[in-house]
Amino acid sequence: MQQEDGILAQKLPRLIAGTRLWRIALGVTLPLIGMVAAFGIAPGTDAEVVIRTHVVQDLKLPLTLSEGRADEEGYWREERIQRGDSLAELLARLGAEDTQAVEFLRSARSAKTLYQLVPGRTVRALATPEGRLLALRYQGGDKVLNVRRQADGFEVTESPVVLERRVMMKSGEIVSSLFAATDAAGLSDAVAMQIADIFSTDIDFHRDLRRGDHFTVVYEMYHDMGVPVRSGRLLAAEFVNQGKTYQAVYYEHPDKQWGYYTPEGRNIRKAFLRSPLEFSRISSGFTTARFHPILQRWRAHKGIDYAAPLGTRVKATGDGIVEFAGQHAGGYGNLVVLRHQSKYTTWYGHLSRIAPGIRKGARVTQGSVIGSVGATGLATGPHLHYEFRINDVHQNPLRVVLPSAPPIGPEQKAAFDAATVPLAERLLLLRGTRMARLD
Repeated sequence: MQQEDGILAQKLPRLIAGTRLWRIALGVTLPLIGMVAAFGIAPGTDAEVVIRTHVVQDLKLPLTLSEGRADEEGYWREERIQRGDSLAELLARLGAEDTQAVEFLRSARSAKTLYQLVPGRTVRALATPEGRLLALRYQGGDKVLNVRRQADGFEVTESPVVLERRVMMKSGEIVSSLFAATDAAGLSDAVAMQIADIFSTDIDFHRDLRRGDHFTVVYEMYHDMGVPVRSGRLLAAEFVNQGKTYQAVYYEHPDKQWGYYTPEGRNIRKAFLRSPLEFSRISSGFTTARFHPILQRWRAHKGIDYAAPLGTRVKATGDGIVEFAGQHAGGYGNLVVLRHQSKYTTWYGHLSRIAPGIRKGARVTQGSVIGSVGATGLATGPHLHYEFRINDVHQNPLRVVLPSAPPIGPEQKAAFDAATVPLAERLLLLRGTRMARLD
């Protein structure tokens, strides 16, 4: 082996003759010769074989031109429908100033989806440089309208929308309100409402928010040909309120029941929501002495008054059975009373209306709408009077300790971790960022 190394050492200067690098090459190469000898593959060892597969697949492209039109070339363009747009104006912006196409689309019953142009939605059109419409695509609701020019006119077809699901991540910071922060982050109201619903048992969004509170969310967004159409389910969220961090991850059980839990498996949902309204303000709190504006005397106010616009939805704060639903003679006006388990009752007074199906003996679930805010009974304006009682004793709804719902059991922990750990890691990735702020 030493003789072979010497021969190689003699040949290397000739191989790189004319340079000053041959000594460096010798210093680097000679040790490697020994390494190759020491760590080479032993005889008879099977090296890993990588199997290659050649796949050829024909893909059918959507909205191909019909036979006989291949000689025409065009360009796809996209425009967003604006308020007040006419069909002719929209097509002109799309580069299709085609009188024949406009007349057809205005009159064809098969193209009735285009009769009402919804602002904000997009239309795509394929037109020649001369403005001749070759094809058009419009996604309206859950249907896609496809129009294409044939040799003898136009063909119109409708097909279901096939949306692409993407998982999105965003962060925001509270400056004035939750909705202002989600708007600044580019989140829809539907996502904002889910944030409020998920954390509503821990955070009262009427009174607990502070400037500088922040959140991160992982959520679904559905796209049509790359254009966002609608938001879906909130998959994970973190909300930091007054320095305290709350986290929630989505988990679907094998029986298709679902819920939100902490990354450790504790159920986010408590037996009761903190508030029966999504957003409002407290106009009168729980107190043993309040001057009644109508009775003109001091008396205890054993509930919470939420001022809200007439007709605002009122939600059941917990699963229960309707014990009373109707007009109450004691000043509550239209009243719904729910019994939860055996010792808890919640009262919802001054309703403008009671929701259909809410009658004595009916079962309700947490978050279901039981009525609307009103000013019936002894009320000076639209508001909800809400009471929380334990064994018929009034409690302050804002301070009472609420029982929790069941956590993830030991038998489900492995499946729970497999499904939710990636979501918790996404939250960790965004922690401390401020991707959107409304100043």
